[in-house]
Amino acid sequence: MTFDSFLFFLISTLLISAAPGPNMLLAFQFGLNYGFKKTLWTLAGLSVGLFLLLAVSLLGLGFISEKAPFLLTIIKVLGALYLTYLGVKSWIHANQDFTTNDVKVVPTPSELFKTGIWVSLSNPKAILFFAAFFPKFIKFKAPLMSQYVILTVGFFAIETLWQIIYTVSGKQLANWLKTGHRLMWLNRLCGVVFVLIALMLLSDVILQK
Repeated sequence: MTFDSFLFFLISTLLISAAPGPNMLLAFQFGLNYGFKKTLWTLAGLSVGLFLLLAVSLLGLGFISEKAPFLLTIIKVLGALYLTYLGVKSWIHANQDFTTNDVKVVPTPSELFKTGIWVSLSNPKAILFFAAFFPKFIKFKAPLMSQYVILTVGFFAIETLWQIIYTVSGKQLANWLKTGHRLMWLNRLCGVVFVLIALMLLSDVILQK
């Protein structure tokens, strides 16, 4: 993995993780209702859930690259199509309201932790996202474990940063996102990033031919 590739990974992850999704929404709502310290249990649960999904995705990609390389090409093409779909959807629904009405109230630390895990695991699209997103930044002919570690640490650092921001910001962040067209342009920017990564995945497939 080159430095430029890793830098592009960090920038892409930073932008994509910023968009309000189930994890960020949960961190935002619980931070607003229970405060930062208690919501740390939820953030821990979110991280565990994401780690499980990430491990499944990366280990699966490693196995496929060794045992059935042609499947990796298929995954990249399907991943590019999926990321394009996410990008177009993000652009079309860019004006969707940022609301927090559907979050379940769970008062105890253990329940907060479990809720964080299940919110991460309950969205099967996360596995598809990891499988589509990470292959662009992995050199499968080079040792995989070191690349897995670098990407995982970078991803978790950025994801945790945004979860903390959403947790401590509360109403201020919601009000900021609702001002003017900020949320719309954030969603559209994420949509553009998805499509760019999809195009790069397809270019990798074409250049390998």
